[in-house]
Amino acid sequence: MRPLLVLASRVRYEEKQIFAALERRGVAYTHADPRRFTTRLDEITGLEYSAALLREIAHTRALYAALLLQALGVPAVNSAEVIETCGDKLRTSLALRRAGLPTPRTAVALTPEAGLAAAGEIGYPVVIKPLTGSWGRLLAVARDRATAEAIFEHRAALPTPQQRIAFVQELIHGPGRDIRVIVCGDTVVAASYRYGDGVRANVALGGRSEPCPLTPELRGLAQAAAAAVGGGVLGVDLIEGPDGPLVLEVNHTVEFRGLQQAHGGSVDVAGAIAAHAAEVATGVGAR
Repeated sequence: MRPLLVLASRVRYEEKQIFAALERRGVAYTHADPRRFTTRLDEITGLEYSAALLREIAHTRALYAALLLQALGVPAVNSAEVIETCGDKLRTSLALRRAGLPTPRTAVALTPEAGLAAAGEIGYPVVIKPLTGSWGRLLAVARDRATAEAIFEHRAALPTPQQRIAFVQELIHGPGRDIRVIVCGDTVVAASYRYGDGVRANVALGGRSEPCPLTPELRGLAQAAAAAVGGGVLGVDLIEGPDGPLVLEVNHTVEFRGLQQAHGGSVDVAGAIAAHAAEVATGVGAR
């Protein structure tokens, strides 16, 4: 079988674990840096790869690499369509709502000035988020109108139009944690509680992870959220609301170091990713 292509500009803990898992399964693979990836559009004749596993942390590079690979007839995990949806909080929220899934109350305004009215409609305190980005960058909590005014004044000065779109959500008063669930194809692999300072519980920002039992409710909600954005290898982030869990977002280049270390040897996230990529490469898991 033709080798699997793994695209990643940085080889972190997760990529090392995936490489080892592929080797354990006897799956031939080639690692390539997308910063050096080129293709001639007038010579699209196919590549010598059975599939591509996208592990690129830069959203734009991941998206366009997936588009090019798919044009070459190489199935990408995740697909360009999934990357485009998950890389934009509004697109993700719309996909989740179309699927009828529970999410925090959300308002979107097309200018920072209108964002202030959107925050008032939701009711303070609110969480103000950028449409794109990871690790909670530029996320802010406004507990009153004066704070919201200061945040939107800052957003108005940002250089790109997209950063001035106001994405406002209610602040969920939960137990001080969120839940990360990893889904690979049709398999819900594992879940972890993530604890952090304030509203950001990302392990990359110093948060800590603990094992979370996969109840039927969590399993079903994570599967439905993954399917809503197109499926693949995904990290579904949930938060515990007063009436049950809500979907916060879905991540297309999921980090799993914290979850894996929390569970120790009882789960194998990299193995599940490798297995799903191998299924796509053989056409079994293609969507």
